[in-house]
Amino acid sequence: MENNRRRWVIAAVGLLLLLTIAVLFVAGSDDLLEIGFAPDRVTPTSEPIVPTRTPASVEDADPVPRETAVPSATMTASPMTVPTLVTEETAQEVAVEATAVPSATVTASPTTVPTVVTEEAAQEAAVEATAVPIVDSELARFGVAIARKMADAEAAYALGLPFGSTQNWNVSVTPPSIPTDYWQMVRIDQEGIRRVNWDTLAEALAANPGSKWLVGNEPDVVWQDNVTPERYAEIYHEVYTFIKEHDPSALVAIGGVSQPTPLRRAYLDIVLDTYQERYGEPMPIDIWNVHAFTLREEADSWGVGIPPGMEGQEGVLYEIEDHDNIDIIAGNLRDFRRWMADRGYGDKPLVISEYGILMPEDYGFPPEDVAAFLTATFDLFRGMTGEEGYAADGGRLVQWWFWYSVYDPEIYSTGNLWDEESGQLTGLGNVWTNYVNENDLAAKNEN
Repeated sequence: MENNRRRWVIAAVGLLLLLTIAVLFVAGSDDLLEIGFAPDRVTPTSEPIVPTRTPASVEDADPVPRETAVPSATMTASPMTVPTLVTEETAQEVAVEATAVPSATVTASPTTVPTVVTEEAAQEAAVEATAVPIVDSELARFGVAIARKMADAEAAYALGLPFGSTQNWNVSVTPPSIPTDYWQMVRIDQEGIRRVNWDTLAEALAANPGSKWLVGNEPDVVWQDNVTPERYAEIYHEVYTFIKEHDPSALVAIGGVSQPTPLRRAYLDIVLDTYQERYGEPMPIDIWNVHAFTLREEADSWGVGIPPGMEGQEGVLYEIEDHDNIDIIAGNLRDFRRWMADRGYGDKPLVISEYGILMPEDYGFPPEDVAAFLTATFDLFRGMTGEEGYAADGGRLVQWWFWYSVYDPEIYSTGNLWDEESGQLTGLGNVWTNYVNENDLAAKNEN
């Protein structure tokens, strides 16, 4: 009797399973995919900067051929699917002193004869008198983003990695041990400031006069600061006013959008228009800021998605192989500079507060190609000049740039300049060091 009952139970369970599968087939294949019956399907992660791996089309594919090759660098890229660029857990509050920049002055030469000033000369004098001072050395242009903790940058610096600027997505009160220009950042969300309160912000302003302040990080990206353009204008006004009231010598930069594409410029158009409408004046920005990535702009896909508040808009559908395309970066930066001039900010400096290679090595980005990309961007940023550039800096389009990153052991390790396990600079770190030293950039002062 017991055996018969057991057989009936097994048969009933089997019948129920068959009925369940039959219902799913009738309902459609999408239901099967959702419960994992198609493991090879590409699905974005919750923070899908990098597309999910597909064994058939990605991991087994030949690397994308490259035109430029340099001696192979020893680096290990993480094979994991990558979420957000910097998490609140990995970004560490650190202490760094910002280098105060001397004010620009215009000195009139004494003469007994009245000087006739042309309109062109008057405009040039006005630009010189009001322009934000440029960096005081070539090395200060070379910045690093610190993804984990300041000790990583200190270790790399001690090994000879030459850089003059740092940022780590935080507000810091106490100066660090390395002598670099530290860029403070006030993180925000739709509700206002986060990671810091107003009292700590006031303390940091008092301790570090003349610092550079970034207001937000990628407000255009849902899994970063995630702020609608209208709300960003309001938060920026609040933070800018607070900073200037506590330290008039501080230099305030707008938060960097993820890339200088038409869609991201449209986001910024709404920010500027909203500010003008609500406060009756153009948005006051001492330093313009942008990130220089090349990532897909599409809802529910890999890349940086569609900005909050702009749902339904279409962006540029970049492919993976576009991620290190120098021509795309150069074109986007020139277009961004022209847009800045059209909006009345052509006389402002521009910082690229974040850029680099986020894709893993086995997506077609081996160490030698990442090294070639690094040096090509250095050449690009140092050499880009034109009418759309910053007049106070010889027409250069870009004044500072920050590489991602010194060390990110878990998320985006392809661009690591230092390695904790070996305690040494990576091959890429050595390429960086050789470039700066061979061009004697650490010793070249602007003044």
